[in-house]
Amino acid sequence: MHVTAIIAAGGRGQRFGAAEPKQLIFVGGRAILERSVTAFLTHPAVHAVVVALPQALASDPPSYLRADSSSPPQKPLLIVAGGERRRDSVANAFHAADERTDVVVIHDAARPFASGDLIARTIAAAADTGAALAALPARDTVKRVGDRSSAERRVVETLPRETIFLAQTPQAFRRAVLEDALKLAGDATDEATLAERAGHAVRIVDGEATNIKITTREDLAMAEAIAMRIADGGLRIGLRISDSQSAIDNQSAIDGSAIHNQSAIRTPQSAMSRPARTGRAGTGYDLHRLVDGRPLVLGGVGIPSDRGALGHSDADVVCHAVTDAILGAAALGDIGLHFPDTDPRWKDASSLDLLRRAVARLADEGLAVGNVDVTVILERPKIKDHIAAMRAHLAGAIGIDVARVSIKGKTNEGVDAIGRGEAIAAHAIALVRSL
Repeated sequence: MHVTAIIAAGGRGQRFGAAEPKQLIFVGGRAILERSVTAFLTHPAVHAVVVALPQALASDPPSYLRADSSSPPQKPLLIVAGGERRRDSVANAFHAADERTDVVVIHDAARPFASGDLIARTIAAAADTGAALAALPARDTVKRVGDRSSAERRVVETLPRETIFLAQTPQAFRRAVLEDALKLAGDATDEATLAERAGHAVRIVDGEATNIKITTREDLAMAEAIAMRIADGGLRIGLRISDSQSAIDNQSAIDGSAIHNQSAIRTPQSAMSRPARTGRAGTGYDLHRLVDGRPLVLGGVGIPSDRGALGHSDADVVCHAVTDAILGAAALGDIGLHFPDTDPRWKDASSLDLLRRAVARLADEGLAVGNVDVTVILERPKIKDHIAAMRAHLAGAIGIDVARVSIKGKTNEGVDAIGRGEAIAAHAIALVRSL
């Protein structure tokens, strides 16, 4: 799955009231724009980044958006001129995206603290359903007024806050969905609105309280506080309203793949994820026979193959090995104890869902996953082109940064049943810590 990120930075920040565009303002020693671009440029599920800037900036971009000959090429970064409206800027960036793009993820440059986990979950949801956005549930009572501009604003009705979500970015779309949305006439404050108008269902994924949008000068105080606490190691970005214990580290490590020769930027050391705190380790192993007529699912991703793994569930050896490792680290038994193949509830079940259930069980014990490492042993097909998507799916299910999920593919050099293409296996290790 080829993913292109669009950073919407074409606005002039008139509400901010500064002499220069607000995305160039420094927060915690780094420009807002640099923080936002780096979050996606260093994300392993993202293959290329397109930044839409005001015309003057696009002609003379900041140094951190230019190629640095002293650093090795990493992944493509393309700069385009924005338009009069947000949708025009996004459309310009979309038309410049690589033709191989399957999923487009769009992010406001003014949100500099989106976590790698949030990016991964939004991409995975869009890949599954076509469109997804990060959003926070309303916590306050919501009132609708008739005329906001009137000096005497009167309440028209009180809206049930259980149905109200406050939209954030990232917002992600399959290519065809975003193409439909951008064809519509009229304006909108985000791309999800256009997708809704085009008749597409949009899924909400849990947003993050730290994923603030810097709109006015008053927002800078909050942003500086977040940046300072991140720098001091006292705050792990990614704090969700729905699960305050899922807070995670800063941006994820680099995939290292380059798509084609466009400009690339150097990854600031401060953007790399800090090491996970660890306490207990567990290992997992799974093996299944390969048979005709079964889908091959690895890490929640369908892999094109003429043969698939035989099992009671979807026989995803990656998820099974990781689930076993997580349960083992917590001394909670194995996958067969919690999801036995004698129970009809788990017939053809998604192993990604079983993994989520195991993580929830871990949380009940006061534990959370630090990181996981998986080795898949399979003679064919090759899985390297699917590893980024697999990592994103696993990270979303576990609730950790993608940088804390590693997946490698190996063959068995023609030895035994795996080497003959009759079976597939996976080994995994998981490190867990106290919440």
